[in-house]
Amino acid sequence: MILALPARAKLNLDLEVIRRRPDGFHDIRTTMQAIELHDLLLITRADETTLTVSGMSVNNNDNSVLKAHQAVEGAANQKLPASIHLHKRIPPGSGMGGASSDAAATLRGMQVIFRLDLDLERIAEEIGSDVPFFLHGGAARVEGRGGRVTPLPTEPSWFAIAWPEIELSTGDVYQAWDHMQGEAPNHLRRAAEHVEPRIKDFAQRLGSGWQLTGSGSAFFQPAITEEAANRAIANLKCWTNVSGAVAR
Repeated sequence: MILALPARAKLNLDLEVIRRRPDGFHDIRTTMQAIELHDLLLITRADETTLTVSGMSVNNNDNSVLKAHQAVEGAANQKLPASIHLHKRIPPGSGMGGASSDAAATLRGMQVIFRLDLDLERIAEEIGSDVPFFLHGGAARVEGRGGRVTPLPTEPSWFAIAWPEIELSTGDVYQAWDHMQGEAPNHLRRAAEHVEPRIKDFAQRLGSGWQLTGSGSAFFQPAITEEAANRAIANLKCWTNVSGAVAR
């Protein structure tokens, strides 16, 4: 049996950084919305674990899919060899959570393929801050390091998305926030522009109404209809996408 799972992207509709924690991480408060844009994960049992990737390039040596697979093996205390193929469509380093979503999809897939009874919530928190949200999907209020997820109703909506093809390091952006902090609707925007000045130039070219998602570098603009979202990206000379909100 080959199990196919979508790994959805997300947008941060708002993002407040509360404080830097003693452990070096940060407490946040944010509203996340899963969208139609997704990576695709194919998982099946195998004699040995392999990962192949198509679509956008990723770093196989530090891949969240392999981290999630190893975490499941550790929690189950046994080898669980699987053949995994990842088709990558979510831009890396964009703030849309592709790596975390891939990890969450791997957790769910491994649970099904090997008929495991594991606490995926606990494993997700150990892998990364956004991974618990992606186990739920839809819309949610996310707090703390990302482990407190409160589901919210998903409102029908569309988003125009633009990515400058610049990969940002989440750690670098949060480290910059420690020295300059930020303001609503996304407290990390000023820090992202400090880490990579081209982000500020890109935002200026986009014009008003565009908002950074996560730690960047992608921007989005809410739209009432799909047609309105398409109009927002019609003349942009960069990677773009139009995507609707999804409840799962």
